[in-house]
Amino acid sequence: MFVARGLTKVYQTGEVTVHALRGVDFDLFPGELVVLLGPSGSGKSTLLNILGGLDVPTAGSVVYQDHDLTAAGEAALTEYRRTHVGFVFQFYNLIPSLTARENVALVTEIVEHPMTPEQALDLVGLQQRLDHFPAQLSGGEQQRVAIARAIAKRPDVLLCDEPTGALDIATGVVVLDAIETVNRELGTSTVVITDNAAIAAMADRVVRLADGRVAGIEVNTRKRPVHELQW
Repeated sequence: MFVARGLTKVYQTGEVTVHALRGVDFDLFPGELVVLLGPSGSGKSTLLNILGGLDVPTAGSVVYQDHDLTAAGEAALTEYRRTHVGFVFQFYNLIPSLTARENVALVTEIVEHPMTPEQALDLVGLQQRLDHFPAQLSGGEQQRVAIARAIAKRPDVLLCDEPTGALDIATGVVVLDAIETVNRELGTSTVVITDNAAIAAMADRVVRLADGRVAGIEVNTRKRPVHELQW
């Protein structure tokens, strides 16, 4: 799905130069669930944003299938994000005045072959909460609405940036179970960012980042379902 080589990202903040990525190589395969593991500031979110077409590298290349994202203009990146990528962030970014069904419908109206909002919400276990507003939902339920919104357009890739970072452990398990279900049932290639080593056990592969570099890659031969994770 992705072949990224030599990714470098440098930010200039006043007189301070920040090296967010330092020559990162990364691959993602169809149907794979990969966890990006590392401390805050290791470059995980920068890498995810580049894969998702939200940012561009200072140097290096990213190829998605047969699309060279580093050579793409803004219009092409917008189309790429709309058609191929679903995003889930730490904070839910739901519209408070819309129900769960209506929040998901915002996405289904802009793509060609979406799920119905009802199908997407059912996949994450919220079939009984379709007409509830965000204020009537728990944090975990709101995050599952955000996942349903991301997957309703049937993306090829689901990118999740600290999806359980604002949740307690019990609620986080429910959210991770929804992500795992999407990966398993839809075959969506999935990348999950976390600094929680316990979550790594659900992945096919774990890519460890430190100081903007890949510090290690582990193939998980003992992949465990979410409910078996040791917190």
